[in-house]
Amino acid sequence: MRVAHPHRKNEALPAGTPLLELDGLAVSYGGIRALKGIDLRIFPGEIVAMIGANGAGKSTTLKSIAGLLRVERGAIRFAGRPTLGLAVEDLVAAGISLAPEGRAIFPNLSVRENLELGAYLHRDPRTIEETLEDVTTLFPRLGERMKQEGGTLSGGEQQMLAIGRAVMARPRLLLLDEPSLGIAPKLVAQIFEAIREIARSGVTILVVEQNTRIALAASQRAYVLRTGEIVLSGDSKDLAKNPEIQAAYLGG
Repeated sequence: MRVAHPHRKNEALPAGTPLLELDGLAVSYGGIRALKGIDLRIFPGEIVAMIGANGAGKSTTLKSIAGLLRVERGAIRFAGRPTLGLAVEDLVAAGISLAPEGRAIFPNLSVRENLELGAYLHRDPRTIEETLEDVTTLFPRLGERMKQEGGTLSGGEQQMLAIGRAVMARPRLLLLDEPSLGIAPKLVAQIFEAIREIARSGVTILVVEQNTRIALAASQRAYVLRTGEIVLSGDSKDLAKNPEIQAAYLGG
């Protein structure tokens, strides 16, 4: 897959440098402290999961990284550069792409039109066509439905479309918010295999996922959030064996 942006793919970070860093990130809205000062590191090429109950602050974290929420205090650095205060389109241009919870596709636009919106910063038609080829290789169902309106797709197909649209930006960091939500188990397996394929192409992934078992199976490391704080973090395999995690999230 040619996922990396052509102007960024040769930008290597010094060894041991995180691609994404959050330091003391605090966010409040609606009178509620959603994040209470979280620290997080993600290194190039990783799949990192963020797990926790509803309301723990997982989606808030992703929206903050993507520039969709005002951060009360703390810092976000991407590829070593501060990002707070940058416009969403500048963050996309830098290499951050979000597939939001609920998919947020445009139901009256065709699959192709939805995908092309993800590439709105690209000016080279050849780059757009090449990336479309990558997305339809990743999700053949989308290739079969390019002229179909997005709103007529199944829930799983709409999730594929949301991820495909995010990939069209050719990101360095892909943020996925609840990719398995409301989707049949068979399609969930396909979607997570596609997520692994995206990672194998060199894209770093942070995934928020309610299905703890599949999130830990798909990722190398994970963070556990509870009421706006990180309460556990570590190797995903180790966390899957942790009695506290098993009792709280794995039905153990």
